[in-house]
Amino acid sequence: MKKRRDPSPEFDLFLPIMGDLPLKDQRETMERPFFSLQKRKRVKPIEYTSPDGATWVKIEAIPAYGMATIWDADIIIWATSALNRMREQGINDLPRTLTTTSYDLLRAIKRNTSGRAYQDLQAALQRLQTTSISTSIRAPKRRSKAGFNWLDKWTLEVDPETDQPRGMTITLSDWVYEGIMAERSLLTMHPDYFLLTGGLERALYRIARKHAGNQRGGGTCRGEGLLPGRGTAGQDRQRQQAQRVQPDAPQNRGGQPTPRLCCGNGGDE
Repeated sequence: MKKRRDPSPEFDLFLPIMGDLPLKDQRETMERPFFSLQKRKRVKPIEYTSPDGATWVKIEAIPAYGMATIWDADIIIWATSALNRMREQGINDLPRTLTTTSYDLLRAIKRNTSGRAYQDLQAALQRLQTTSISTSIRAPKRRSKAGFNWLDKWTLEVDPETDQPRGMTITLSDWVYEGIMAERSLLTMHPDYFLLTGGLERALYRIARKHAGNQRGGGTCRGEGLLPGRGTAGQDRQRQQAQRVQPDAPQNRGGQPTPRLCCGNGGDE
């Protein structure tokens, strides 16, 4: 499993880095194909239906921007983690709009802070705002559905003299915000998750974390149900690969149990 070198290994007392902030992700989105797993622009919709037909997801993109990717989702994980920390600190009336700086956000999700990185950040925000999601998840009735985007809006402030990015805001959609606020809706992610380079590796880790959790023996899922509509081309080839990959995920650090995923014919590892 490939992992990038951490671009910010030095500890800075003045930056709200994620090192002391447990990463949190929403259970509902971890095992469903909500994001494209490829970095090149994807405009073909993703359509997924669970084997029992009870849950379905449809993701659509605007051609001008393409579909939100699993790397773009790092911004949602950052927002989820920040809101969870506020809740644990006893802050009332948690906001849907979060304020930070482009630099701090890039450092938090372990990206470099070059000029290209700021361009990529803006492109990610555009995809998160324009990608359209329809799903039966959290719908009150079987035939009901919900429609939303990941972000309602975002802003990037630029210094008029240097043309360098400064402050920024992101406003989560109601569906995303309500999911974060729900009881027992979040799971802790490994602190090195952001360093995983492959889209498939990231998807496998999230699925493993959702199903295996902190069970002593890990978890098992059937290979044929692992990557339906997972947001990549060549799905048959990737299913076969997924049956061989066991993402112990980033190396265990700090004694946190690392989820393992055993796939293929439902057998135990």
